[in-house]
Amino acid sequence: VQLVESGGGMVQAGGSLRLSCAASGSISSLNAMGWYRQAPGKQRELVATISMSGTTNYAESVKARCTISRDSAKNTVYLQMSSLKPEDTAVYYCNARRSVLGIPLDYWGQGTQVTVSS
Repeated sequence: VQLVESGGGMVQAGGSLRLSCAASGSISSLNAMGWYRQAPGKQRELVATISMSGTTNYAESVKARCTISRDSAKNTVYLQMSSLKPEDTAVYYCNARRSVLGIPLDYWGQGTQVTVSS
C-alpha cells in the first residue's frame, strides 16, 4: 500500500485546511485509514480515523474542528480542519492499517507539514 499526502501548508490561526491522502496498491485489504500528527519534540498522536465501513474516530482535541471522510472511488481520505490553532502545527501523516493473522500492519505516508501562525 502506498500513501501520498497533499494539502499541507501555512495558515493563520482560525483558518482552515484540507489534507488529502491518495492510496494505491492492495486497498481492498485495508481495515481503516486515518491521520496522525507529530509536533517537534512530541510523540506521534492520533488525529482521526475512518474504517472501511465509514465509522469515524477523533482525538478529543480536534473532534469539534475536524472531519475525516473517504472517497472510495478515488481511494482517497480527506481531513478537513477548521478553526486551526498554533498547537495544531505538526507534520501530518496518513495511515492505513490492515490485519495480518490478527496483527495490525501499518502503512505511512511521507507526511505533510501544517503550520498555524498566531
